[in-house]
Amino acid sequence: MQKEIIAAWASANGIEITETQFATLAAYQARVLDVNQHMNLTRITGPQDFAVKHIIDSLTLLPYITPNAKLIDIGTGAGFPGLVLRIMREDLQLTLLDSLRKRVNFLNETTEILGIPAQCIHARAEEYSRKHREFYDICTARAVASMDKLAKYALPVVKNGGVFLAMKGPDIQDELKNAKPAIEKYGGHIEKIDLVKISEGQTHSIVAIKKST
Repeated sequence: MQKEIIAAWASANGIEITETQFATLAAYQARVLDVNQHMNLTRITGPQDFAVKHIIDSLTLLPYITPNAKLIDIGTGAGFPGLVLRIMREDLQLTLLDSLRKRVNFLNETTEILGIPAQCIHARAEEYSRKHREFYDICTARAVASMDKLAKYALPVVKNGGVFLAMKGPDIQDELKNAKPAIEKYGGHIEKIDLVKISEGQTHSIVAIKKST
């Protein structure tokens, strides 16, 4: 793991990472890359790219995470950003949701190996959202679907007063404009849009959508 790159970014952004957390992040990365040799978990395998586009990318959500939150990461894939957030925040009550059984099996095995409490669920987001309304404080999603679809999947599971955090590319305005009717339909309003730097020349958007009370 590119500890120096992660540590430098964290220091510049006021985030403290303990040696224990670094060790767990490194074990998680090793597990992803090992299993990736026979299961399609990620196309990002280079050490620096993995550090920036998976670990640091996930860490950017930390300032938005409230204490003792119930968080669901929909379309979690290999567990980003949910597992990284849980490694950093032991108070987090984490649910990882994915539509592919083999990825959920990977997540179950990985969380057990790492000793990370998490509920790993095999389900389609649209089906799960119909049955678990207003249960979570925070919902996260990274590179899952367009914003109008994400609003439909994510906002129903968020409690009133909770937040949906969508991780998107730097150019988000047109997508948000198209998604505005769906966001409003499911009780949300855009609280803020932050453009976050993850490395030199690389940025992404964090769209915080508040569920109306």
